Amino acid sequence: MNRDHRGGGRQRRDERSSEFKETVVKINRCSKVVKGGRRFSFSCLSVVGDEKGKVAIGYGKANDVPSAIQKAMKVGRAELAPVPVVGDSIPHEVIGVFGSSRVLLKPARPGTGIIAGSSVRAVVEAVGIKNLLTKSFGSNNPINLTKATLAGLHKLRSKEMVERLRGVQIEEIAS
Repeated sequence: MNRDHRGGGRQRRDERSSEFKETVVKINRCSKVVKGGRRFSFSCLSVVGDEKGKVAIGYGKANDVPSAIQKAMKVGRAELAPVPVVGDSIPHEVIGVFGSSRVLLKPARPGTGIIAGSSVRAVVEAVGIKNLLTKSFGSNNPINLTKATLAGLHKLRSKEMVERLRGVQIEEIAS
């Protein structure tokens, strides 16, 4: 009976980790010269999301790659934050800025797909967005691009959020 209990715990842990989409964006190797030669360490940038409107990025450092990835995923799971998604796109156009990186995020019609580079795509797919146009400006550093994308997504406001903030009803405009 005790063995079944332990097996059930392992199974639950596997199920919990599979509910998130975890993507490794960048692994960086750093070397330090010491008396006996070079000593390497690794850092990992990862994106974690539930594909239902929550996303976070994680950054982990360790002396080996698997440990760095594990630390980055753990940090990401702990910092998940909600993002407003309308259908399978975003409610409005927005520019996210971090450092010298700027990312333009534009809603797209169904069937367009995600038009983005790998760093921005990882964040957007983890949120669960299916149709989006993006353009990055400035620095193409993956860390800054992912943080700029996340900043842009956190700037988004859905119609319901704006109505609550302003205390008014927003009418649809027919064009």
